[in-house]
Amino acid sequence: MAALIRRGLKVAPFKVGPDFIDPGHHTKITGIPSRNLDGWMLSRTYNSDCFKKHLLKMDIAVVEGVMGLFDGYDGKTEAGSTAQMAKWLGLPVILAVNAKSMARSAAALVSGFEQFDKDLTFAGVVFNNIGSKRHLEFIKEALDGNVKMPCLGGIPHSNDIIMPERHLGLVTSLDNPLSDEYINKLADIIEENMNLNALLDSILDIDILEKVQQIPGRSPVRSSVRSSGAQVRIGVAMDNAFCFYYQDNLEMLENKGAQLVYFSPVKDDTLPENLDGIYFGGGYPELFAKQLSENLNMRTQIKKASGKGMPVYGECGGFMYLCSIICDLKGNPYPMTNCFPFTVNMFPKLKSLGYREITLDQNIITGKQGNKIRGHEFRYSDIKLENQKKINTVYKVFAKTKINKSDEGYLINNTLGSYIHLHFGSNPDTAAYFVESCRNYKKEK
Repeated sequence: MAALIRRGLKVAPFKVGPDFIDPGHHTKITGIPSRNLDGWMLSRTYNSDCFKKHLLKMDIAVVEGVMGLFDGYDGKTEAGSTAQMAKWLGLPVILAVNAKSMARSAAALVSGFEQFDKDLTFAGVVFNNIGSKRHLEFIKEALDGNVKMPCLGGIPHSNDIIMPERHLGLVTSLDNPLSDEYINKLADIIEENMNLNALLDSILDIDILEKVQQIPGRSPVRSSVRSSGAQVRIGVAMDNAFCFYYQDNLEMLENKGAQLVYFSPVKDDTLPENLDGIYFGGGYPELFAKQLSENLNMRTQIKKASGKGMPVYGECGGFMYLCSIICDLKGNPYPMTNCFPFTVNMFPKLKSLGYREITLDQNIITGKQGNKIRGHEFRYSDIKLENQKKINTVYKVFAKTKINKSDEGYLINNTLGSYIHLHFGSNPDTAAYFVESCRNYKKEK
């Protein structure tokens, strides 16, 4: 992306899968909000419409894949995979191969990917972790006559561009903002080690935008909820602790009549004025537990708003903040907003990961009974109910087997919390219902 922008191209960034962190870095580099595409959470029509819309007036799109090319929802189907998305959108694939400690075997690996799905089109292969120019020459010799796709280059191992990681992946763009020097270094590495001219010649010869516009599909599903009336003000927690939001979710709320008012539970002393609802996305509240806990006035105001019946929605990290206490890995307790009587305990190992589909058990602030919404769960914490109180659960959750359903989605007053990150694009009623719930609360207050 950095190299293409340096060449004067307007780059539309996309990410396959339910990731929040990579799109943040895309946005920093391109200056354009990066969009999530997902073949399991979202319909084919939704994905193609999203891609079409945000490719307009741009020169080129870069779609970062997820995991391996064919990895997705399960081992039986291509659902949720990069390969599926490439075929849905008619896009050529650049295969990235880790060539560390590999020479002739690289040809066998590339050949396997090339043969696995004949419907895919490859723009070429790029090798990563190249040890030397001679190393790359060995690989090119092995490819010659054995694979069809061209070798576009090899990226040498460099400690200078290694990005820091932590338990949920790369460090976010807020905690590790990419400097101009770093971005220029990325562009230099691509220009020096990839045949970018050959890549652009092969891709720009095809009018991909025209191809994408011709992708067949049904008309997008529209929300069944009438969304007319006064604009509502929804506070959105946005800072280093809360930064996991799908860009589409935020814009769908705005399209239904919400004015989004951003605030920081870490730094701000008070909530924004005249709010009609609050949205807490995910992130890393456990890393900022001390600051969040010490911001007593903010915690008190959120608890008060929840008690008054204001629609409050929190997912994953946002849900953790709505609980009573977060305990770190050493067992140190940090009081939170106490909207839910749960103690959150952090663990050094992963507690839950994967796609989820929920069915609403009753009418709530984000939908009506029976509505289905899809999302994803990724967490290193778990909750423990205090004093064995009874908490109303409103989600019936289905994981991969469609059998192991469980109860989740906790509701007190009009405050809804869950570990699951929902993509509102999987059910357009979701954003409409939340805005309408905020509108009803505005009328009542």
